[in-house]
Amino acid sequence: MTTSTTPSPTRRSIALTMAALMLMLVLAALDQTILSTALPSIARDLPGALPPAWTFSAYLLAATVVIALYGSLADVYGRKPMLLLSIGLFLAGSLACALSQSMLQLVLARALQGAGGGGLMTLTMLTVASLFTLQERGRYQSLLGAVYGVATMFGPLTGGWLTEHLSWHWAFGLNVPLALLAFAVLARTLPHQAAGSRTPIDHLGAMLLTGALCSALLMTQHERLQLPGWLSAAVLGTVCVLCTAAFVLRQRRAAHPLVPLSLFGRPVYAAASVVGLVTGVALYAAVVFMPAYLQTALHLAPTTAAWHLLPLMAGVTAAAIASGRLLRARVPARNMGMLASAFVVLGFAALAAGMQWAPTQPLVLSACLLPLGLGIGVLFPIITMVSQRASPPQLMGIATAVPVMLRSLGGAVGVALLTTLFAEVMHTLVAGHPAAVAEAGPHALQAVWGCAAAVGLLGVAACRWLPDAPMVMEQPGQAATGAAAGARAAAT
Repeated sequence: MTTSTTPSPTRRSIALTMAALMLMLVLAALDQTILSTALPSIARDLPGALPPAWTFSAYLLAATVVIALYGSLADVYGRKPMLLLSIGLFLAGSLACALSQSMLQLVLARALQGAGGGGLMTLTMLTVASLFTLQERGRYQSLLGAVYGVATMFGPLTGGWLTEHLSWHWAFGLNVPLALLAFAVLARTLPHQAAGSRTPIDHLGAMLLTGALCSALLMTQHERLQLPGWLSAAVLGTVCVLCTAAFVLRQRRAAHPLVPLSLFGRPVYAAASVVGLVTGVALYAAVVFMPAYLQTALHLAPTTAAWHLLPLMAGVTAAAIASGRLLRARVPARNMGMLASAFVVLGFAALAAGMQWAPTQPLVLSACLLPLGLGIGVLFPIITMVSQRASPPQLMGIATAVPVMLRSLGGAVGVALLTTLFAEVMHTLVAGHPAAVAEAGPHALQAVWGCAAAVGLLGVAACRWLPDAPMVMEQPGQAATGAAAGARAAAT
């Protein structure tokens, strides 16, 4: 009697899958920041009374709101269909953006694009978790972390180049063929995963979470979006508090909660979530404030200012890859996380010192970004690996999604609060001394970097609850079983 063997997935199939996943993550990350240099051209070309800033906020709102929902749906219906759905929405939104003829059309199209892009950030990580054993997972998730960080920072440079040499329409149109290619590759190469238990989705919880996130994000961007007077920051803050309280109460009582609060009863998971929030504040603070200072105070061109983020990009890329290797080498996550968070603090402290001693030297300020990038890069894979290991298998989708949602929320809210701090310090310094504006800018940024460093210290403290022992890898028999199951699914 002969024993038949199931063919395992080929290296070519795995390489194509990873390439498609990284491509979609690049597109989703680029579209968070690509409009920063293209927006003036869009505002000139498109008619409409809506403020141009709504194009940013529509994407941000939609992307942040759907992250947790995608994670929960992936636990119920499987990761492949949810991933293909998010790519389809992102593709349709990108096409609609490229064809927009008014500001209203562009804002609505950006919301549709964000509804797809928000899922991509979570579902790519979940797909990697389902394809590889834990021992291999760190390598590939570190690649995703590096790709995400670098793509986020290349957004302004890409948008500026496309607008200058082609048209702002290409900032969106370029997504269409690339997303179609990734959709086709993943539809063919991704194995079919068995769906989880068909538990009902907590629709009321989803609506309450949507209300809390939307009101929080709108509150932080109130002045920028030129909202109507009745929709004041106080009203939005009240709505946010009420929705948040109702959401927590609903999650405690619901039979099938959207975000099980039991996850946060695990100190390891709560710590990973806090660190995710910290990385969002750190990454977006650097990406937003540094290019703005270089352009407005030092009068550098947008593309030149974007190139001065290169040390940050290089640090994120190299450190994320190294982090995956160290996790595979069984280095404790606590030690790595505390050291990486200390590098984040060091990076912001160096930026504050640079504003004091070399505020007109862009190369010096650019070099100060390197330790910040190294710290953020190390933390990216740790957050994903720890949150997945700290959750039950049936909750891996939502457990992976929550730190991603907090990273996005931390970036948006953190930058808004730091912008308010910057404006207040500037107003105090130039009150009665209009000629002191040039000198006030570096001092105001010192306050911003100091607060960001304090947030980094929160990350150092949270890392004390990360695992202090090497992550437990699957036993050989378990790994073989998982690989055989993946092979059977791929062959099907």
